[in-house]
Amino acid sequence: MKNNRQFEQDQTEKPMTYRMKVVLIGFFGGLIWSLVAFFGFFFNFMNFGPALILMPWELGAWKNTYIGQGVGVLVIAILSILIAFLYKWMMQKLNTMWAGVGFGAILWVIVFYICNPFIPGLKTVPNLDRNSIITSACLFLLYGLFIGYSISYEYQQQQISSS
Repeated sequence: MKNNRQFEQDQTEKPMTYRMKVVLIGFFGGLIWSLVAFFGFFFNFMNFGPALILMPWELGAWKNTYIGQGVGVLVIAILSILIAFLYKWMMQKLNTMWAGVGFGAILWVIVFYICNPFIPGLKTVPNLDRNSIITSACLFLLYGLFIGYSISYEYQQQQISSS
């Protein structure tokens, strides 16, 4: 007599979609690198931390506390999902680490030159101290590298598996 039951270990799991991988890359990229930015702020490598993203809005004095830094980390992680999709849309086919590094450099320029007038309390780049400039630039470059290379890698893997 044949048993028609399937055991759990006999079932195959559906692979994660490319879109879901981009969401996870974006979220964890933002989470990891904003936590590194928080430590950079905590150890006085930078004059600002992840709460910088909250500064354009009047949310109260709490945004300058460690709670504000934590909320800033979460906001950056969520916003990073959109940034990951932007990279996917524009540059996913570039399978080189330099594309991601360049992407991070462009993001740094956007934040510190273009968005600077809208962020109260953020000094202009010539008025920032050297440690803040170098640390933030390195974090943006590493963030761009993480997002860019991870998405390009997943894109290449998807192309291999679909052919």
